[in-house]
Amino acid sequence: MKQPTLSRQLGLIGLIATGVCSMLGASINVVPFMIQRHVPGIGPYVLQAFIFAAIPALFAAMAYSMLSTAMPRAGGSYIYASRGLNSYLGFVASFSQWFGLSIVIGVVAYITIPFLRDVAFALSWNELALYLDMGFIRVGMALILVWFFVWINIRGVKSYEKTIIPLMILMFLMGGIVIIAGFNFSQEDFSKAILAKESRILDILPEPGFHLPTFLSASALLFASFIGFDSIAQAGGEAKNPTQRLPLAIGLTILLVGAYYMLFTSAVYHAIPWSFVAEESMKKDITAPGLLGYLLPDYLTVMIVGGAAIALINDLPAMLLSVSRLMFAWAEDGIFPKRITRIHSRFHTPYFAIITSGIMSSLGILGSHFAGDFFLGIDIMVTSMMVNFLLMCITLVFIGKANPLIAKEIKIIKSSSIRNLIGIFGSIVLLFFLAIHIWKDLTTEVGAWYFHSTPIWLIVMAFASIIYYVKLKGMKSQGIDTLSLFKKLP
Repeated sequence: MKQPTLSRQLGLIGLIATGVCSMLGASINVVPFMIQRHVPGIGPYVLQAFIFAAIPALFAAMAYSMLSTAMPRAGGSYIYASRGLNSYLGFVASFSQWFGLSIVIGVVAYITIPFLRDVAFALSWNELALYLDMGFIRVGMALILVWFFVWINIRGVKSYEKTIIPLMILMFLMGGIVIIAGFNFSQEDFSKAILAKESRILDILPEPGFHLPTFLSASALLFASFIGFDSIAQAGGEAKNPTQRLPLAIGLTILLVGAYYMLFTSAVYHAIPWSFVAEESMKKDITAPGLLGYLLPDYLTVMIVGGAAIALINDLPAMLLSVSRLMFAWAEDGIFPKRITRIHSRFHTPYFAIITSGIMSSLGILGSHFAGDFFLGIDIMVTSMMVNFLLMCITLVFIGKANPLIAKEIKIIKSSSIRNLIGIFGSIVLLFFLAIHIWKDLTTEVGAWYFHSTPIWLIVMAFASIIYYVKLKGMKSQGIDTLSLFKKLP
């Protein structure tokens, strides 16, 4: 009996929705404003830092686009690095990516519930809002969200597209309210609203001078907002006409999300003085809906809070697809147990890998609840993704020597000298951002060493190294030619 295989049914819009929904989440509603607390002194330079943070993402996107045309397979970044550079580096880097993303899926599900609570409060459903604030209900609702999208992913690409594309459209429509409202109101309007609602006279502070180290620290933090487009590459085994649509989807996603970030952030800071944002961020956690709530009628506030909740929920199906395909690719190569390659006979999805990813994400929910600090998981993910992006740029430089047969299959920018130039510049920029991120992590004062993301990431890498070498030794003892294995596409 013929074994079922992955089915190429994911279209261009579905691929774009996968990238967009992986990139747009809590970051757009929270990070451009809470950055005033995490990087004091950035003041009015948030938008400029956002633009600067897009530079390494653009280099990484070009590397992913080129490599995807030659290796359109499930597992994306793992396949690219293991075939085009080194199998060990490909596995350990993608393993830390998988670990970070799996935990972050749980984190996203967990922090979505307070947004739903705020919607209930805004609608005066106070009793429901109080229920959503109870610990066991918050955990239970988060688990339901994760396992609902596990079920959607298992049901196949068509079911996935019918879910994620409408969610993406809803998110853009509700986010559009923020953009229109932000540019429609002035800071003078905001000053009047504050005076009327809270009897506060707004102090407009003078702009601080430009400080390069502060600007670079902010850019490294904002870089996290551009993480996620690689999920398109992970779906390479299920994309229609992948050599054309994968790079097109990656390019369009980066442009669409980048433009949306700039418009959204500009709109909020157009209406809300940066000095007010900075002052409030020191007192409490703030969001775009919370800031614009001073200016908008209740029904519009409800809509933008709902849009923020949808932006968070959007992350879940796309990231589950991404992490499950990484596991599937490892199992195909024999690094993970073969049972993870099981494909559903009806839906043609790697259901065992999806379920395992759901279990890991559920642990992330429980960890967020009991530890009370979920930013560690996010920082691990940022480190992992910076390393992955760096590896993609390095792979672009060395693939011609490491695997010339696959290098010949690259359909975009066939000139190796131009590809090398892009890879070298991308590597330099990403190394620079990675160094800033690690420096910021290690110099931040925390309660214990394990609240630094860098040593935890190194422990995860060490664990991945043990898995790799144990499995590699086992494959060699069975007479498997591992050098040949990692030269060919699965």
